[in-house]
Amino acid sequence: MDDSYRTFCIKGSGDIPRTYFVIIKNEKELMWLPKLKPCLSLPISSPIAKGEPNVDYPFPWSVNRWIDGDTASHSNISDVNNFACDLALFLIELQTIDTTDAPLAGKHNFYRGGDLFVYHDETEKAFEKLKDELLTDTLKAVWEQGIQSKWTSKNVWIHGDVAPGNLLVKNGALCAVIDFGIMGVGDPSCDYAMAWTFFDKDTRNVFFQTLGTDKGTIDRARGWALWKALITYHDENVEVAANAKYAIGEILDEMDTPDIAS
Repeated sequence: MDDSYRTFCIKGSGDIPRTYFVIIKNEKELMWLPKLKPCLSLPISSPIAKGEPNVDYPFPWSVNRWIDGDTASHSNISDVNNFACDLALFLIELQTIDTTDAPLAGKHNFYRGGDLFVYHDETEKAFEKLKDELLTDTLKAVWEQGIQSKWTSKNVWIHGDVAPGNLLVKNGALCAVIDFGIMGVGDPSCDYAMAWTFFDKDTRNVFFQTLGTDKGTIDRARGWALWKALITYHDENVEVAANAKYAIGEILDEMDTPDIAS
C-alpha cells in the first residue's frame, strides 16, 4: 500500500475520551504537540484534525499522522544501551523547550512532574497490604529517600508516561515517542521510572550518565518506579504484575549496593 494512504490514526479505539482526564488529554495534545514537534529530533504524535462532539459521539476526538514502528520490547531492540542513550537524549531535548504558558503538573496529568509525596498515602497502604510478601522496611527507606528529595530547578517539559508502549522501534532503534496525553511541566524525575521497570543495572547507568542526573532526581525517579510497582503488584493483567515484580527486584538489588543505599 502507498504510504500516502496510511496517513491517519484515529485517537479513539482503546482510548475513547469518556472522562474528564482523557478529554483534557485530547485538548492538550492538539494544542501543544504542534509546538513541541519542531524542537525534537525524533518524530512524536502529530495531530492533524480535530473531531467535534455530536449527537452520535458526544466526545472530542482527533486524527494523528501515522508513524511507522512497533512498540518497544526487549525482542525488537538491537542494542538496549543505545536505546537508553537515545531515549535520554530525547528527554534532554524535550526539557530544553520553552515552557511559557505550559500546563503545570496537577490533576489534569495525575500530578506527573509534581511532588512525589502526593502518592504517599496510597504507597503506605500498598506497603501494609504487601508487608508479608516484600521487604517493606527496605522499600520504605527507598520511598523516604524519594519523598525527602525536592525539585528546586526550573520547571521543564515532561512526557508523563515514558513506557515501552509509548516508544516506537524501527530497525532495532528508537524511532518515535507517542501518547503525550499526560504531559505537563515540572520535575522530570517521573520520566525516568523506566530505568527500573525496563532497564537492568548496566543500562540504567548508561541512561542516567547520558542524562547527567543528580542523586536527588534519581532518588525521586526510583520513588516513582516504586509507587507504580507497589500499586500494580497484584494487577489482574499478568504482564503488568510481572513488570511490577521486575521493578521491585531491580530496586532491591540496588539497595544491596552500598553507594546507592547510603
